[in-house]
Amino acid sequence: MSTDAQDADGEDDLRERITNFLRRNFPQIQMHGGSAAIQNIDTETGEVSIQLGGACSGCGISPMTIQAIKSRMVKEIPEITKVHADTGMEGMGGEGGSGMEPSFPGETTDDGEGRDEGPQAPF
Repeated sequence: MSTDAQDADGEDDLRERITNFLRRNFPQIQMHGGSAAIQNIDTETGEVSIQLGGACSGCGISPMTIQAIKSRMVKEIPEITKVHADTGMEGMGGEGGSGMEPSFPGETTDDGEGRDEGPQAPF
């Protein structure tokens, strides 16, 4: 078997393990109308790019989901050294963007009213 074929098989295996990881650890993404797609896998550096879409775009808890994916995936899948994930909302409060700040259920505001926006997110 050629090295290219072995590399392709290795990437296919890693892609399947990433997909299973997302389904197993983050079923709420799909249950809430969102999606998680693998954009790129660099098997040499161990970097993976994930794009959250659908209902995840603009969702107030998607930044927490992204952080959980980033921290848990590198722990569970040894070949992965770094995860890049976003909702495509850069410039609108998404990862690395500036603009609107997301609101989180249960977070209080500093607008003088001190209101509570609801219960804490379940994950």
